[in-house]
Amino acid sequence: MAAIDTNLHIHKALSMGMPSSLPPTQVTQSITKCPPPSRIFHGRQIILDKMHQFFEEDLGKQHIFLLHGLGGAGKTQTALKFIQESSSRFSDIFLVDTSTLETIDTGLKNIAATRNVGMTAHDALEWLSSQPSEWLLLFDNADDPKINLHNFLPHCNHGNILITSRNPGLEVYAGSHFLVSDMEEPDAVKLLLKSAAKEFTTCNQVIAAEIVKALWYLPLAIIQAGAFISKSGALDRYLDLYKQNRARLLREQPTQSHADYAWTVYTTWQISFDQLSQPAKTLLQLWSFLHHEGIPEDIFSYASTYKPRAHGPTEEELKKPLELLSHFMGPNFLWDSLHFMEVTNEIRAYSLVNFNSDKKSFSVHPLVHSWTRTTLTNPQSYQYSTVAIVGMVISELPERDMQLASLKLLPHVDALINGNENVNPDFCHEYGRLYWWAARLKDAERLQLAVLQDRRDILGEDHPATLWAMSHLASTYHKLGNLKEAEELELLVLEKRRKILGEDHPDTLW
Repeated sequence: MAAIDTNLHIHKALSMGMPSSLPPTQVTQSITKCPPPSRIFHGRQIILDKMHQFFEEDLGKQHIFLLHGLGGAGKTQTALKFIQESSSRFSDIFLVDTSTLETIDTGLKNIAATRNVGMTAHDALEWLSSQPSEWLLLFDNADDPKINLHNFLPHCNHGNILITSRNPGLEVYAGSHFLVSDMEEPDAVKLLLKSAAKEFTTCNQVIAAEIVKALWYLPLAIIQAGAFISKSGALDRYLDLYKQNRARLLREQPTQSHADYAWTVYTTWQISFDQLSQPAKTLLQLWSFLHHEGIPEDIFSYASTYKPRAHGPTEEELKKPLELLSHFMGPNFLWDSLHFMEVTNEIRAYSLVNFNSDKKSFSVHPLVHSWTRTTLTNPQSYQYSTVAIVGMVISELPERDMQLASLKLLPHVDALINGNENVNPDFCHEYGRLYWWAARLKDAERLQLAVLQDRRDILGEDHPATLWAMSHLASTYHKLGNLKEAEELELLVLEKRRKILGEDHPDTLW
């Protein structure tokens, strides 16, 4: 069994620096056995196989492998499982807590001290660089994007380095990497039953499958659920309890929980969220009201081009949405693409969102998506603003682009409309247009009826905006085959326009 040097888990925020820039810290000279993975660890065979293959190739050359992903995905436990399976492959194994500059410094000093090669982090790196053996250096929890990990990598052509991080950007250092994400369902079911100390019966497997599906197969959420079930015995009742108390169950740590998992799901994400700038927090919070997948990269830039309409939302109604959009605007109130990219990269550095470069869209893990709303003190304001921003986007789209745009925007409009009784009629009008182009005609009719009623009540039967609402509804009736209703509305609109606007007005001729 290879030896492993461990360091204290000191969670303090320090400024950026090089290994030698930190003040001397006390070094504990100790070598302990490699900590095993959790006794309930299960699955991840595809990742483990890839790691074994990578580290077995080109022996004698340097290997750097990155495990990256969302907090709670099981990166550290997967790394420890690999080390347990591969202990005979490496001459020495060194573990460095990489969460802060101080813990890195302490971990490297421990290596120098236990090998009697000095007392500084620099001494440790020099020694590793001079040892052409098959040592393994595990940089665990390298999550802080402000720390330049390159400063702490031994600069040599030998040795093996394994990194766990929420930051996918560290793949620039790696010869290979793997995104640690949701578990396969059979593995997730086994993990839940193991952590809940429940027998692996057919009945329990069926119940567990429903639970892990609701938890989106995220390991830490599954383990938390297992700890609760183990304490309460409520395997068959957990799903109902979860649906009613999701935030509470994901936030609270049962008294008797697995020691290998010190933080809850929500605590893990809160730590990342607290590191974000205000624009990054704002963007993530706005995204939490859209569908969690396929969020177009340009949705906010398009909204920034919005031009107020004569009969559209009032200045007061647009005040909050425009205020939130201003986080991504330059000093001249024009869209700042570079700044928006920096903001999204900041969120991606903690794996709170993923980016699909082919589709130019973002996705948020469903549990992170719902959790983000709990960070808001006034969720109604952000929901209203997101409804407005998407409505502003649709209003700026030319007719020729509507059909294609509807494919991208439909899931987000559905997410914003469903269960929301307070959508501004002006945005209902835009959403109705989108549904019409997407051939979701019954949905278009429902919104158009609401818009027409609102405009009749507020503006009156003969107002131009009311007549346009009638005209759009008549078009939908035509598409639905309700020809009688369509003809009645069209004749009413024509009669009123002739009377109010005259025979030759463009609206009358339209």
